[in-house]
Amino acid sequence: MGFVEGVPRITPFLWFDSNAEEAVAFYLSVFKNSRLLNKFVREIDDPSGPKGTVLTMSFELESLHFTALNGGPFYKFNEAVSFVVRCENQEEVNYYWSKLTEGGSEIQCGWLRDKFGLCWQVVPARLADLIKHPKAMQAMMQMKRLDIAELERAAQS
Repeated sequence: MGFVEGVPRITPFLWFDSNAEEAVAFYLSVFKNSRLLNKFVREIDDPSGPKGTVLTMSFELESLHFTALNGGPFYKFNEAVSFVVRCENQEEVNYYWSKLTEGGSEIQCGWLRDKFGLCWQVVPARLADLIKHPKAMQAMMQMKRLDIAELERAAQS
């Protein structure tokens, strides 16, 4: 079996109930470097939807290829899988945090659940270096949205 040119060998495949189109439109609006690649419609009626409705959509966010499926109400997302958004500064952290938590919920330590149930980690790009310091790790454990200046202060204390 050959590969489709331009498509990575491994890509995330996201199972939605019946709102994959809404979810993809939302993600495309949040991430500036994004694009819709294609849509496939059902050729026959099936348990997850009627003929002629969207079955899958392929899209890219920040050069990462995804497929979204309107698969029906059989499975839900959980915290076992999340997507990390590495941010260069606090402005980016605040932007992605506010967009992705709209209709969703804050979790802890930079984690959140969006309105579709998908989990994200919105973190500073240098988080791994900062939390090498025990006080910075302790500070992070008290945060929901991460505050880079506070983490830096804790790392230096």
